[in-house]
Amino acid sequence: MAAQFLGIAGDILTIKVSGRLERAELADVQRSATAAIQKHGPVRILVLSENFLGWAKGGDWGDLSFQIVNDASIRKMAVVSDKDWKDLVLMFTGQGLRNFPIEHFLPADEAKARTWLAAD
Repeated sequence: MAAQFLGIAGDILTIKVSGRLERAELADVQRSATAAIQKHGPVRILVLSENFLGWAKGGDWGDLSFQIVNDASIRKMAVVSDKDWKDLVLMFTGQGLRNFPIEHFLPADEAKARTWLAAD
């Protein structure tokens, strides 16, 4: 599975992405994340990428319903991925277009990503 909702600890909601991401898998993760946000309140999102191969063709990648419903309850997002994916991942997540900060971290800097997420 390319996208997995790993859960929420405190206010950190963690998602893992690997392989080629299918739109349907992302939609499943977004449904789980929405339920967690509704139950726990505002969150900080940690996206862990491992052996990411990009996005599959097809599907409605322009669907912004998750953002419309949840962005007011997201404080920050940290994306951990290889440097080769940095620009595309930040574009995909909407860095600079959403009302909360989004930062990229290299896999070796996952601890820094967690520290950044936890800081106000």
